[in-house]
Amino acid sequence: MPTLIEGATALLPDGPAPASVLIDGGRIAAVGSAAVVPRGPGIRRIDAAGLILAPGLIDLQLNGGFGADFTTEPRSIWAVASRLPEHGVTAFLPTLVSPSAEMVAAAIEALAAGPPDGHAGAVPLGWHVEGPFIHPDAAGAHDAARLRLPDPAFVERWTPDAGVRLVTLAPELPGALEVARALSDRGVVVAAGHSTASYEQGAAGIAAGVRYATHLFNAMPPIRAREPGLALALLEDPRVVVGLIPDGIHLDPAVVRLVQRLVGSDRLSVVTDSTAALGMPDGEHVLAGRSVVLSKGEVRDPEGRLAGSSLAADEAVRNLAAVAGLAPGHAIAAMTSVPARLLGMETERGAIAAGTRADLVLFDQELRPVAVLVAGELVHGDDGSSMAATA
Repeated sequence: MPTLIEGATALLPDGPAPASVLIDGGRIAAVGSAAVVPRGPGIRRIDAAGLILAPGLIDLQLNGGFGADFTTEPRSIWAVASRLPEHGVTAFLPTLVSPSAEMVAAAIEALAAGPPDGHAGAVPLGWHVEGPFIHPDAAGAHDAARLRLPDPAFVERWTPDAGVRLVTLAPELPGALEVARALSDRGVVVAAGHSTASYEQGAAGIAAGVRYATHLFNAMPPIRAREPGLALALLEDPRVVVGLIPDGIHLDPAVVRLVQRLVGSDRLSVVTDSTAALGMPDGEHVLAGRSVVLSKGEVRDPEGRLAGSSLAADEAVRNLAAVAGLAPGHAIAAMTSVPARLLGMETERGAIAAGTRADLVLFDQELRPVAVLVAGELVHGDDGSSMAATA
């Protein structure tokens, strides 16, 4: 049955505006005023008065959640995907943490096998392979035993069609530029991260195809007066989308504000970098098969190093809006239109426009998800007290 959402303030490509949205066949069929969008018998109506209608959130870096670790349990992406709409997520890149070749092969197989019967939830768009081509001195909580030098043969089969969408590497490593070019030529998004690169090495990486900064400032050198480093190379190049973890732990709020002012809303992406600790109580959890501990909102390894987070996507958006003083549309863009464009999916996802997938979130005025639709189907919502649906 076609569905009509009306009464909400929709975050349209040209800005927020009252709009009715008609969904048919899993896609947005029409967007416009109540007088323009068709109504009538056989159309399910959702009264979204007082709510904000936004594209579904896209998380580019999610290591696991709700007790599951993707690197060691790649099939758990489907169980996690069924829970992510609770936080407004309709699509995501499950992330492997410095995996072995065997782990990547198992992950690709798990994604290709598809979801179990009856699955409903967020859509995994392909794997984010973070490492193993990272610098040992910036490895953080990654397993040093699994790190290796970039090797074109290792990534020979990595393509979006095969299930690899994004790869994080350290551009200063021997062979990294060759691998970056090869991946970029095949349509894989290449990111710089977990790196000790200088400014010049960062610029060389960008010239070779780097287009994303994996959690800027974390696991990379700081900007110094005479050693600007990788971070500045990534910040100043307009071709690069900058990723941040806005949990109040990985970055000081002042840094988040500064980065947003420097790159604007078109180049700013926020991610959760969440681990199996997402949605779980304090205690021991797992990241890439290694023990980590969640305590008072922080996830750390036994050596005390930050090891991902327990941040939820809707919380990341709220934090960005509050810290940077952004309007809802600009904050939400950091997990919708910006990642969609980075992945080359801007005509499919990340916008409320005729023809795009009907992956949508209805937020309340505090940017908390009230209802979530994936391909036009309600996968998360309340009992109707805030959103009425009538035939």
